[in-house]
Amino acid sequence: MSANPLDSPPDRRTQILRASMICFAKRGFHQASMHDISAEAGISVGLIYRYFENKDAVISAMADEHKREIHDVLERARLAPTLLEAFEIIFTWDCSENSPQIVSAFVVDLFAEAGRNPRVADLVRDVARTAMEGVTDLIARSPEATNLPYDLQPCEITEMIFAVNDGILMRDVLTPNRTSAERRERQTQFARNLWRLLFSAKPEPALA
Repeated sequence: MSANPLDSPPDRRTQILRASMICFAKRGFHQASMHDISAEAGISVGLIYRYFENKDAVISAMADEHKREIHDVLERARLAPTLLEAFEIIFTWDCSENSPQIVSAFVVDLFAEAGRNPRVADLVRDVARTAMEGVTDLIARSPEATNLPYDLQPCEITEMIFAVNDGILMRDVLTPNRTSAERRERQTQFARNLWRLLFSAKPEPALA
């Protein structure tokens, strides 16, 4: 009989991080305990402490994992033939999740925790900076950026993208039972609408 794949350290860490996300989304960072995480993961508390010292260490590992995912997504976006397709990749990269509301609720609670916990705030800023710098560079390198509308700079367009995306996450929390496919369809439409507003709409002529 083959060994359980969850017995390997990388997969065990993934199991714990996934269970932690679910617990944080359902109960909030402060209310969720290591015992809650162990129950969700189906493993002992002692085993969790072999991998993570405390909840802050769990969040730190989540941040590192998220940064790796961001780098992968940005690399895919850089290979897209058009900026529109790059936008679609960026807006839909997390739509493969089976429970999109869980992910959204976790992110919303994480931002709230960042307002109370300086350590978490540093982690959130670091992840956000990684993503925003990558998207800014992607836009700046695009041929479509040679004639940006409304005198917008690539960094300003990036700010708009993330403002829209953060708003979508908050609205997801209020929209239960949306499937991953439904979320992907909506996110794709958001990406196309935003691209049209930024790169297709003609600026109004300046007033004399």
